[in-house]
Amino acid sequence: MSIFLSGLSAFPITPANAEGRVNVPALRRLLAPLCMAGVNSIGLLGSTGTYPFLSRAERRRALDAGLEEAGALPIVVGVGALRTDEAVRLAQDAQAAGAAAGLLAPVSYTPLTDDEVYEHFVTVARESGLPLCIYDNPGTTHFRFSLALVGRLSQIPGVIAIKSPSPEAQAASSHLAELRLVVPDGFSLGYSVDWLSIEPMIAGGHCWYSVIGGIFPQIGMSIVRAVENGHFDEARRLNAHLEPLWTLFRKFSSLRVVYACADVMGICSAEPPRPILPLTVGARQQVVDALEEIKLI
Repeated sequence: MSIFLSGLSAFPITPANAEGRVNVPALRRLLAPLCMAGVNSIGLLGSTGTYPFLSRAERRRALDAGLEEAGALPIVVGVGALRTDEAVRLAQDAQAAGAAAGLLAPVSYTPLTDDEVYEHFVTVARESGLPLCIYDNPGTTHFRFSLALVGRLSQIPGVIAIKSPSPEAQAASSHLAELRLVVPDGFSLGYSVDWLSIEPMIAGGHCWYSVIGGIFPQIGMSIVRAVENGHFDEARRLNAHLEPLWTLFRKFSSLRVVYACADVMGICSAEPPRPILPLTVGARQQVVDALEEIKLI
């Protein structure tokens, strides 16, 4: 049965050693608070989870541990890969393990055409049977989904949702309205880019795919509940309160900052996979200062 993705989908890092071996106990320590906070789903092996840097075997180890830790909580798992056949195998692994859905990005070295991306999704959906969420992340894939392509993909059996980068606040309502015109009823419209996601959610977006939700789930849930209850001013206030952290996300990238947060919070001391470098001592202190300012430590 297909899942409808809504509320807070929390995206944690995937702690691993220098050889790419997933630290399962550390991953469990990251996931346990998400389950306790009552997030709506866990986004495992997303971009924050550094999925392209991990082997198929390690991605399966992370997924198995995540599913065991999460219990009945749905897990949306990244299944993107350079080759379509590899993405199929990853999606088949996820389906066999019991993931609720796969997050599929058009990862490629050579720029892809709309037709190539369409065939990629058709093949992965058909060969795996795993419900798929379109992952529109042009900052890393250098491919942006047009409205026409989203409309075509939404008609593929098993393609159930899209994770879009949030537009600027003033464009949130129009962006959502344009998407609604091209997808069928029951198709989940969700957003990422934490500091911009509040307005699409207020405008009626279904799901917030959140980096901060993967490390500070209580705050993410507070924002989502405020939106769900129609307390939009409170949701905006909570979002504005996090501006010191959003500033660092924009300055250093959310990935590097959240690795530092996990270390500062004593959850795990993992470093991002090379060639990505951890924050310098000075930048890490800025993270500490921001967390102290917003009273997260």
